[in-house]
Amino acid sequence: MKEKMGDLRRTHRCGELSLANLDSNVTLMGWVQKRRNLGGLIFVDLRDTTGLVQIIFDESINKDAFLNADNLRSEYVVAIEGIVKERSSKNKEMKTGDIEVYVENLKILDSSETPPIYIKDSDPISDEMRLKYRFLELRKPYLQNNLKTRSKLAQIVRNFYANNDFVEIETPFLNKPTPEGARDYLVPSRLHEGQFYALPQSPQLMKQMLMVSGMDRYYQIVKCFRDEDLRANRQPEFTQVDVEMSFVDMEDIISIHEELLRIIFKEIKNIDIELPIKRMQYDVAMKLYGSDKPDLRFDMHINDFSEVFKNTDFNLFKGAFERKDVVRGLIVKNSADKISKKAISKYEKFVKGFGAKGLAWFKNVETGLEGSIAKFIKEEELVAMQNSLNLEKGDTVFILTDKESLVQNTLGQLRLEIAKKLDLIPEDVFAMTWITEFPLFEYDEEDDRYVAKHHPFTHPVEEDLELLQSEPEKVKAKAYDIVINGDEIGGGSIRINNAELQQQMFKALGLSEEEAETKFGFLLEAFKYGVPPHGGIAFGFDRLTMLLTGTDNIRDVIAFPKTQKASCLLTGAPSEVTNEQLEEVHVKKIENK
Repeated sequence: MKEKMGDLRRTHRCGELSLANLDSNVTLMGWVQKRRNLGGLIFVDLRDTTGLVQIIFDESINKDAFLNADNLRSEYVVAIEGIVKERSSKNKEMKTGDIEVYVENLKILDSSETPPIYIKDSDPISDEMRLKYRFLELRKPYLQNNLKTRSKLAQIVRNFYANNDFVEIETPFLNKPTPEGARDYLVPSRLHEGQFYALPQSPQLMKQMLMVSGMDRYYQIVKCFRDEDLRANRQPEFTQVDVEMSFVDMEDIISIHEELLRIIFKEIKNIDIELPIKRMQYDVAMKLYGSDKPDLRFDMHINDFSEVFKNTDFNLFKGAFERKDVVRGLIVKNSADKISKKAISKYEKFVKGFGAKGLAWFKNVETGLEGSIAKFIKEEELVAMQNSLNLEKGDTVFILTDKESLVQNTLGQLRLEIAKKLDLIPEDVFAMTWITEFPLFEYDEEDDRYVAKHHPFTHPVEEDLELLQSEPEKVKAKAYDIVINGDEIGGGSIRINNAELQQQMFKALGLSEEEAETKFGFLLEAFKYGVPPHGGIAFGFDRLTMLLTGTDNIRDVIAFPKTQKASCLLTGAPSEVTNEQLEEVHVKKIENK
C-alpha cells in the first residue's frame, strides 16, 4: 500500500546532510539501499547520487509510516519527511555517519522487483550482465563518480579554451569517406542512390578547413567513429578534445596544452605537475623502452649488450651478430630471489607470443651466475656488464636476439609484464612525457607500401623535404604525442599548408594525382587560396578520464558503452531493419546462403 501525502518538494539530497542540519525538518527522496527491522525500529539506508543516509522509522513517531516501512525492499523509490538527529553510534565509513533522520512521513514513489544485480561497487558479475542492465549498473557510486569526473573535466576544458580565445565549432558527422586509418562507418544516402556518407574518424580535414577560413583558434569535444577491433581502451564511438590553431609552431601548441594539463590535474586530482613536461625523441623511446608510449613510472629500460658480447664464442650471440641482428635485454634490479623458474617459463611463453624464438636469461647471485646462458658468459663479459650496465648482485637479466623492431617491441612488452608481476608500478603517480621527432612514414608489410605514421596531412621537418620521394623512411615529422603512465593521451602535428607539398605527400603514399583529387579535392581546392601555417592536437577524452579516475577500462567512463563486438546489450543494437527501410536508401539485403 502506498501512503498518500501532500505534494512534496525535496529540501536536501541524502549525502548533503551533516551536524549542521541538526533538528532540521528535511524532505529526502531516493532509493532504498537496505532495510533492517529491529522490532520497534526499522533502519533504512537511503541512497541518491550524493551518497547514503540512515533513516529510522520509530513506531512511536508514526505507526502508519512504520508499518509501510516494513514493506520496503531494495531499490524501492521513496520520499520521506523527518527530523535530523545526531547519531549515538557514529559511522566513520559514511559521509553522513554523524547523523540520522527520524521519519515522520513516508511516501512510496515506486516499487521495484528484485534487481538482477546488486547496487554496490563490489558486486562480482559478468560484463554481459553489467551491460545488459546498465541502467542499474549506473546506480553504483563508482560509476556515478566517474561520470561526474568526466563532466567536471569537460567543464575545465571548455573554460580553459574560452579563456584563451578559442571558438567552439561543431563539425559535421555525415562526411565524405576518405582513406587511411580504420574502417569507416558508412551511412547510405536516401537522396543520392548508391552513395554513402562516412561517420568521421576525426574532424581532421574539417578543422583544417576552419583554419583556411580564418577562424584562428578552434576546439570541440567531439564524437568520433572507427570500425576497428576493440579492446579495453577502445570503443567504436569515442570522444576527443579536438584543437586547431593558426600561425603557430610546435612550441606554441605544446606550451598552451601543458598549461591545460596543469589545471586539469590540479583541479581534479589536486596534484601539481612540473612544467615544462619532459620530452623524449621517438628513436630514444623505442631504443630504451620499446614503445612510443613508454611507462616511466618505474626505472627499467632496454640495454644494448652488443658491446659486451662483441667477442663472444656463444653461438646464440655470435650468430646474431653475423646476421646483423641486435642483442638487447632487460636488467631487472634486485629480483633474483623474486623471479622463480616457473615465472621465467611464463615469460618465455609470453615473448614467443610476440614472435620471439626464445628468451635467454641468467641471475647474478652471491655464488656466481645461474640460468640458461650462465655457463657461456666469460669473466670479462661479466665485468663489462658490471661497469657499463650497472649489473649488481641480486639482478636478473633477460636477453633477446632478432631483428631490431621485433626485439624492441617484445622487450617493451616484457618490461611491462615484469613490472606488473613484481608490483614495480607505483600507484597515484603520473609520469608524463612528450614524444617528438616521429618518423613521417611507417612501412606496412601487408600492403607493401609506406603509410602515414600519424596522418597524410602532417608536415615534414624542413631539412628532410628533399628525402620525401627518394628515402621516405628517413623523413621526420613535425608531430608530438603526450604520454602519461604508458598511454597516449593526446597527439598532434603541424600540418601541411601548401598544395604542392600536400601533393608530394600523397605521391609518397602511393596516391596518383587523380586519386588525390577524387578523395581530397575539396582540401586541395581550398589550398589554392592562401593557407596559414597551422597545427593542432587531439586528446583522448575517454582515456584522460580513465587516467583521472584510476580505471583501466574505457567502459567505466562511458555511460552506455558497447561490448567487445561493438554491440549494445541494453538496446539490442545493431539490429535488423525492414526491407522497406533498406529500399528507401537503395540498399539490397544479401540473404544468408
